[in-house]
Amino acid sequence: MTTPRADAEPRVPLTRDRVLRAALALADRGGVGSVSMRKLAQELGVEAMSLYHHVAGKDDVLDGLVDAVFAEIELPAAELGWREAMRRRALSARDALRRHPWATALMDSRSTPGPATLRHHEAVLAALRGGGFSVALAARAFSVLDSYIYGFALQEASLPFSTPAELAEVAGAMLERLPADAYPHLTEMAVTHVLQPGYDHGAEYVDGLDLILDALDRAARADATAT
Repeated sequence: MTTPRADAEPRVPLTRDRVLRAALALADRGGVGSVSMRKLAQELGVEAMSLYHHVAGKDDVLDGLVDAVFAEIELPAAELGWREAMRRRALSARDALRRHPWATALMDSRSTPGPATLRHHEAVLAALRGGGFSVALAARAFSVLDSYIYGFALQEASLPFSTPAELAEVAGAMLERLPADAYPHLTEMAVTHVLQPGYDHGAEYVDGLDLILDALDRAARADATAT
C-alpha cells in the first residue's frame, strides 16, 4: 500500500465557488469562448465528470460567471439619493466590465439570473422608485443607463488604443491620411479636442453619464408635476 508523503500538500476540495473562480480566470485570459467543461477540469486538475457535482453544465457556469461580475458592481444605496446612486453604480459597472470585457455581451442575456444579479437589479429599481420615479420612468431610466454603460464598454473594448499616447498615435496617423477639406468636422474634432494635452477618452464616459442623469432628472421632475 502506498503511504502518502508527509510533506504532500492537502488536496483543496472542489466547490461551486472554486469552479466558478476558475471559469472566471479562464474567461479573463481567453474570452468566454474559452470556457468549457473540459478546460475547466484541466484548470482545476480534476476529471471533467467531477465538475457536475457542483455545476449542472456550461450554461450553469455562464450563469455563475454573470452573477460573479454583477457581484463586483457597487449596489446602489437609496440613502445616497437616486442620482448619486446611479452615478456610482455606473462608474463601478464600467470598472467591472473593463476587468472582464467578455462579460458585456452576457450581462443581460441569461434567463436564470443568480442572487447577485437579482440583488443588483432590485437595488437599482429601489433607488429609482425611492427617488420619485414612476414605475414606467424607472424602467426607461434603467434601460437607457444600461444601454449607455454596456455600449461604452463594448466600444472601449474594441478601440485600437488603450493609452493617451496610443490614441495620439492613431489619431495622428488618421489625420495624415484624411483630406481636411473633405472632412472638416472630423479634422476639427481631432485637432481641437482629441489631440489636445490631457485628453482622456475615458473621461467622455463620465461626461456622457452626467448628460444622461441631467435628462433623467428633468424627466423625473416633469413626471412628478404631471401626476
